[in-house]
Amino acid sequence: MNEPPKKPAIPPVESLTIDLRNPWIAGFLAWLWPGAGHLYQRRYGKGLLFMACILAIFFFGLVLGQGRVVYAMHPANQDPAVGAGFGGIFTKFAAIAPLPFWLQAGTGLPAMPAVVQRMRVKGGGQPLFNNWMAPPRTTQELNSWHRQLNQRFDMGVLYTMIAGILNFFAIWDACAGPAPSEPVDPKKKKDPKKDDPKTPEPKPAT
Repeated sequence: MNEPPKKPAIPPVESLTIDLRNPWIAGFLAWLWPGAGHLYQRRYGKGLLFMACILAIFFFGLVLGQGRVVYAMHPANQDPAVGAGFGGIFTKFAAIAPLPFWLQAGTGLPAMPAVVQRMRVKGGGQPLFNNWMAPPRTTQELNSWHRQLNQRFDMGVLYTMIAGILNFFAIWDACAGPAPSEPVDPKKKKDPKKDDPKTPEPKPAT
């Protein structure tokens, strides 16, 4: 009695496993310096890409605004209690530092000179780094920056904020890894020619 032919064995579906090492350390390093968390995880390509892109956006905005678009303290004669909602959370954060700075701080160390300048100015000292990232002393000084830089001030703030937002996504990727995707099952592979209704059927040879 003839045995039925055996079906070819289907190779197992392979999945890629990424060693995140210590996700907490990776997340902290990713905030401290964009891309550093991925370098710690030996994900060198992604780390260098994040580092180059995020830092380029941040420093481009900083240079565009002549170093004045990142500061961590309100002018002395300005009421910081601006913005409200969600139980006054925005107001509380705005009272500590300008709201744009909370996003700019997402880039980690590159934004931290603004904190140093804040502590110097609040203590009555003179700003360091030739006033780089120093807060405006008065509302009139802040208004003069707007007039002097015109649209470059707003664009500088926007670029530095975008850099911080992008680094938050990089931090998440370092902590949790890339988004999982469904593995491709060889049994469910489809023939694109059969599934595409636009593909004309071959004509019989005459």
